Amino acid sequence: MFYRKMITLVPLFAMLIGSMAMGHTIANKGQRADLVLMPKFLGILVFDQANKGAKEAHSELKNPGKLLFLGPTPENSVAGQIEILTTATTQGQDGIMISNNAGDQIVPAARKARAKGMTVVTWDSPIPSSDGEQLFIAQVDFNETGTVMADMALRIIGPSGGEFAVLSASPDASNQNAWNAAMKEALKAPKYSKIKLVDLVFGDDQSEKSYNQALALLDKHPNLKLIMAPTTVGIAAAAKAMQDEGLCDKVKVSGLGLPAEMVSYTMNGCAPEFALWSFVDLGYLSYYATYLLATKQIEGIAGETFKAGRLGYYTIEKDPTRDKGLRVMMGPFTVYNKDNVEASAK
Repeated sequence: MFYRKMITLVPLFAMLIGSMAMGHTIANKGQRADLVLMPKFLGILVFDQANKGAKEAHSELKNPGKLLFLGPTPENSVAGQIEILTTATTQGQDGIMISNNAGDQIVPAARKARAKGMTVVTWDSPIPSSDGEQLFIAQVDFNETGTVMADMALRIIGPSGGEFAVLSASPDASNQNAWNAAMKEALKAPKYSKIKLVDLVFGDDQSEKSYNQALALLDKHPNLKLIMAPTTVGIAAAAKAMQDEGLCDKVKVSGLGLPAEMVSYTMNGCAPEFALWSFVDLGYLSYYATYLLATKQIEGIAGETFKAGRLGYYTIEKDPTRDKGLRVMMGPFTVYNKDNVEASAK
């Protein structure tokens, strides 16, 4: 009988040792870390949703430290982000989560923060060179984003083909730039040969400017069939512009948008389909990773696995979309259309 029990227990013990060796980290709650969540700028609903997710994780982890939600104005985003990071470093914050809108201009401030022992994590939009950044929390694979946008453009424009343009956020938004580059690469495939990208403009994630840029695209390209906007501000502004001008039958809108903001435009045909991920989950995952780094429960090295609460396990990997840098990829995409947008908007 004893021999039979040993046979049963040995594989169980081996599995336990194997699990420990793989380094699956489960958070030790209640450790203090003062953290800052910084969006590209304030006043955008998706960033408010990310803050909601971060606050959920903050409470769940019983962190006695503070969580601050600090961002610049849209008009001063680049300098404002650098200033907030510099101030956070001076104040001795333990960690910061940055949706980077300053490109590599933020690198000197990030380096100084790291030199002071501060944890620097990016989310939504990374530092292009990854210099000064420990980890990037990627919402989805950036190359996949380009393919998703190309596929939506192909479906909306149809088999006869036609012209489309991109209404992006700001020239320094590394996530937008990577998505647009990935889409251009995807468009080289034979199946996209009948759709033509004719322009790329920037609305700086400001509603009025994005609205006006959408109208300017129509004047410049009278045969335009689609505006692709990989920004929640831009897609809503472009759809409103087409609706206001009574052009929804002629020029469609697609890209990345929030169901709550896009439901009416999808149901009336202005924006037949668009895609996005959960920003609440992105904020939640970003907070978990930053907390574990700041409290030294993980090192932040490739191959390391940790549990992010209700979202489950994630593994740190080399970022294939940048020459240097590490990432954690959240996923997945959801494509919204008339079949699911109303339910998702509630």
